[in-house]
Amino acid sequence: MTNKKPKIKQKEQYEEQMRQAIAILGQVSEDTTTPKNIRRAAKQAIDSLQNEEYTPAIRAANAVSTLDDISQDPNMPFYTRTKLWQAVSFLETIKD
Repeated sequence: MTNKKPKIKQKEQYEEQMRQAIAILGQVSEDTTTPKNIRRAAKQAIDSLQNEEYTPAIRAANAVSTLDDISQDPNMPFYTRTKLWQAVSFLETIKD
């Protein structure tokens, strides 16, 4: 019984980190000053995080991969890049 409690707490923590990342990515995806391709990538990352077919770690890894691909775009505003880094930092701590 004691082994399940830490796993449950850890899963809740991961879900909270994903919610925080989704909130940040939602802001990016709705920001009309951000180029469309970057907003599209933010939406794809949100979709990856909400896909409950996979474990939290795989969902986070898929989202990070999407964000890594777009993070070097020279047209990305600095404040958007900072938000994406913040979302990635939440997601990188999620492990199986």
